[in-house]
Amino acid sequence: MKASAFAYARAASVEHALELLIAHGETAKVLSGGQSLLPAMNLRLISPELIIDIGELSELRGVVVREGVVTIGALTRHADLLRAPEIATHAPLLTKAVAHIAHPAIRNRGTIGGSLAHADPASELPACMLALGATIIARGPGGERRIPAAEFFTGIYETALAPQELLVAIELPACPQGATHFFHEFARRHGDYALAGLAAQAIVRDGRFADLRLGFFAVGDRPLLASSAGKLVDVAMTPEVLTETFAALDEELDPLEDQQATPAMRRHLAKVLLARCVSSLLDRPDLRAEARA
Repeated sequence: MKASAFAYARAASVEHALELLIAHGETAKVLSGGQSLLPAMNLRLISPELIIDIGELSELRGVVVREGVVTIGALTRHADLLRAPEIATHAPLLTKAVAHIAHPAIRNRGTIGGSLAHADPASELPACMLALGATIIARGPGGERRIPAAEFFTGIYETALAPQELLVAIELPACPQGATHFFHEFARRHGDYALAGLAAQAIVRDGRFADLRLGFFAVGDRPLLASSAGKLVDVAMTPEVLTETFAALDEELDPLEDQQATPAMRRHLAKVLLARCVSSLLDRPDLRAEARA
């Protein structure tokens, strides 16, 4: 199947792209790397009347670290994130996560802004944004708008972006001193869509979590920043504490069913991920098997 007929415009600047979005509104779609948009168009899941190509806007590409804030341009490609020393130093969770995104051909074209705006609930980067406390920067007719990641993802392929807004950058707090990270996903094959995944950032002191942020993905209609993580903070970790956290996490989850997995399977995988995360970050191998109970 091929995409339905559409008009094409190449934006010469961010301002030009905004002019086109203002003029065409919901009938237009923005093309950055095209690794999500074009397959959706070919499957006739969406049929925009106009494609606005922003792929040549170099002002939206690159990584800058200044005064404890990592700013990533929306057109920064996955492969660039994987290689960037600034990301490895100040946002190492992204380095871990990007290696799991699809395959090299996809990573060489796909962009961080495109991934976030597409808001696939099985995507790795939206969950990382929650775990890292990111801010999404959008520009529209009213100027610049800063959207906390926790408010940005609103449903399956849905975000807080208005039709006339363009995602231009992402800001992350630089990795706190002493922070550690965990990333893992279950997929049938490397590069396939995740059945369940977890991106986490933690600070551990004296064998306890002083802070813990758990970003689950592929276990609902959007990424989940698990409030149940609070049960693991500033407590001595025991199998009983972990079991209580499993129950609290279960209340938060609302997994979808598809051809890949049932809700029950995704709930189980989420608990396995949580146990592995806690075991890894606390260096407690004895906790790894708790989710099997």
